[in-house]
Amino acid sequence: MRMEHTLIDDVLVLVPLDARIEAANSAAFKGAVVDWIHKGQRKIVLDLIHVEFIDSSGLGAIISSLKNLGKDGDLALCGLSKPVMNLFRLTRMQRIFQLFESREEAVSKLAH
Repeated sequence: MRMEHTLIDDVLVLVPLDARIEAANSAAFKGAVVDWIHKGQRKIVLDLIHVEFIDSSGLGAIISSLKNLGKDGDLALCGLSKPVMNLFRLTRMQRIFQLFESREEAVSKLAH
């Protein structure tokens, strides 16, 4: 999975460049995020600005990333398209994840 990354202070911003996070690429997505966690990154913003669709495998990969962070880490999501936001609402994952409209809001929240 193609992904850009930017470090803003101590917050890592990951931007998947593919339009879909699904069974075909969810393992690669999860692997990329978990690699950053294993390198010691504890605050991650997942900017889903390019993602138009997430299936159950993709959602599972995002949940697994949150679990890998553990209690001493933070994962926030931003840039959710309408279909992706609907998935999070339908599955009630908006109760589990910190969701933000913009990257700036998410980074600001995790930086504190």
